[in-house]
Amino acid sequence: MNAVKTSIVLIDDHKLFREGVKRILDMEEGFEVVAEGDDGQDAVELIENYDPDVVLMDINMPNINGVEATRRLIEKYPDIKVIILSIHDDEAYVTHAVQTGASGYLLKEMDANALIDAVKVVADGGAYLHPKVTVNLISEFRRIKTQGPSNGGGEVGFKEVEYRKPLHILTRRECEVLQMLADGKSNRSIGEALYISEKTVKNHVSNILQKMNVNDRTQAVVEAIKNGWVKVN
Repeated sequence: MNAVKTSIVLIDDHKLFREGVKRILDMEEGFEVVAEGDDGQDAVELIENYDPDVVLMDINMPNINGVEATRRLIEKYPDIKVIILSIHDDEAYVTHAVQTGASGYLLKEMDANALIDAVKVVADGGAYLHPKVTVNLISEFRRIKTQGPSNGGGEVGFKEVEYRKPLHILTRRECEVLQMLADGKSNRSIGEALYISEKTVKNHVSNILQKMNVNDRTQAVVEAIKNGWVKVN
């Protein structure tokens, strides 16, 4: 009996890019691209017809852009899982996409492994941000910590706290992994730095999320910064 595959709808108005992404996904045994479209309107119609597990959605498209299409989809199908594909790594784009309901945000400079990881994580109910995006978000958090909000009003989101490892809830190895997540490193980079497999890194990350009671690695890093559990030089 064949295992059930993760069904994917791919929406992007650049045909060559779309074909490249589809080729990568089709090479993964557990994935199946069931439909493709050129814009946000196609997305709405294709989701109605195919009910996919994951939608890969370009952010910049004619007629209806990816964020607006995501908003419409979430309103109609609250459980739909959307990963935004974008050339923009600015935290404002990421925040807007996530607030709209996207479960993931990938930069188009991603490699094949990042794409596959993102689809797997989101299909399993998690959230995934491109490592470079995470770095920019953390940089903004650091700026707020030292300078306050850019608009000059409101409360600063971070208080000055002494750096201390969270050994009361995490192992020493998990503390190392958490620090590297805060440094914006990918699972592969963490594995290479610690001389452990990428699978072992994923297990450590899962343990960290569970112990910290957060949903994804970005939330873990934000909480770690707030509590002084990682260095933010």
